Amino acid sequence: MDTQSYFPVQAGVGMEENFLSLDDILLSHERLPVRTECTFPRLGYLEKSSDAHDIAEGSKMELPLWLSKGLYERKRRVLSVELPKVYREGWRTVFNADPNVVDLHKMGPYYYSLGSQMLHFDSPENPDIAGTLLQTFIGRFRRTMDSSQNAYNEDTSALVERLDSLEKGLFRSGQSGLNGFQSWEKGQATQITASSLVLNYRKRKINDLQP
Repeated sequence: MDTQSYFPVQAGVGMEENFLSLDDILLSHERLPVRTECTFPRLGYLEKSSDAHDIAEGSKMELPLWLSKGLYERKRRVLSVELPKVYREGWRTVFNADPNVVDLHKMGPYYYSLGSQMLHFDSPENPDIAGTLLQTFIGRFRRTMDSSQNAYNEDTSALVERLDSLEKGLFRSGQSGLNGFQSWEKGQATQITASSLVLNYRKRKINDLQP
């Protein structure tokens, strides 16, 4: 019987979110630079650098992703969201040149996920951001998986610490597959058992045949 107390829930894909995923919960608290497009009355206490009673129009601050998405409206301009520096043109040039030289975890542990969420906000740079995210993933994927397949029973902390959370999941999947294959080669694989669906089907069939 499996006694695991927590079963990991996969994060959402692309612009979608899975609110049962711990990774997506942590992602939603990533802070974004925003600029207010109207006055926020009686909320000045939220801006610690000011003693004003209200948050004035044009104020710059940082808000978590979940709040930025909730306040952002295309028709009624409440606030505008600025691009974090890692998604701006200067860094996109670096990623397009050689994505493997960048420490993605240092730049932000949710580089791909946060970048996908940035596409919710209207920006003329969205097509370029989406293209850079895709090319960065493609450019780093082979190296990530090759590393996972060539690090059997080795300390992989130095390899993993430079990876984004999505890449870490891929790395763990690659290592899990490698470990399973190595166990199978050594005859240490677990015994193959029939699926529960098959067992239940057999039970129903036997019951149907009984008078």
